[in-house]
Amino acid sequence: MYRAGDTRLDGVLHVAPKNPGFNCGTLVGQNKGVNQTPAQPESLVKSKQRVADHGEVFTPSWMVEDMLNLVKDESERIDSRFLEPACGDGNFLKVVLQRKLATVQSRYSKSEFEQNHYALFALMCIYGIELLEDNVQECRENLLDVFAKYLKVDSESSWYQAAKVVLAANVIHGDALTLKTPDNQPINFPEWGYLGGGKFQRRDFRYDSLTQRSSIEGSLFEFLEEHEVFIPTKTHQPMTVQEIAQ
Repeated sequence: MYRAGDTRLDGVLHVAPKNPGFNCGTLVGQNKGVNQTPAQPESLVKSKQRVADHGEVFTPSWMVEDMLNLVKDESERIDSRFLEPACGDGNFLKVVLQRKLATVQSRYSKSEFEQNHYALFALMCIYGIELLEDNVQECRENLLDVFAKYLKVDSESSWYQAAKVVLAANVIHGDALTLKTPDNQPINFPEWGYLGGGKFQRRDFRYDSLTQRSSIEGSLFEFLEEHEVFIPTKTHQPMTVQEIAQ
């Protein structure tokens, strides 16, 4: 999603189609006798007031696909981590998750145990920050829906409940520019890892600490050991899906 004033990569690449008035549906079924329904235009705003107040304009799906194709290999790699700093209702993150799950399917479909665990790990590697609270909830729900449909589980499943816990930690209500939540607390993100054998590792970090790497490279601090720069605020014991879901 793009907001006016954004200087991040996603904002820079948000450009209008060359002919915004062109409706591709008008060219479908031009031959006589062919009955085609024109494609419905994609809604990119929730209301004019939200555009005025927050500069909220969602990215069209074709552009999401085109942008992710620029990093196609990374968007399909299960353990690559994606952070969308203005995630809206998750239109970028949903596609990333779908691509990751396609990789899970191709690699682990012969083992339900591994397939399920790597599907959850794919979800664990997706992060979002969003300024508007209703969008945060929609983003979590949309990602949960993609995950649940892939594993064919319902709300009673421990996989479903574990995914809810993961999304509550990974998709944050906050401001990516100030790096803080609405109550002025620093944004924290978990780093998840799959250890194998059904066990997951979690370490929590402050987001403002994670952003320091780009500022220290090439400086006097570049010789610091990694652990001196990135100190987790909390390290959890290895957990099973059932333990995450609790």
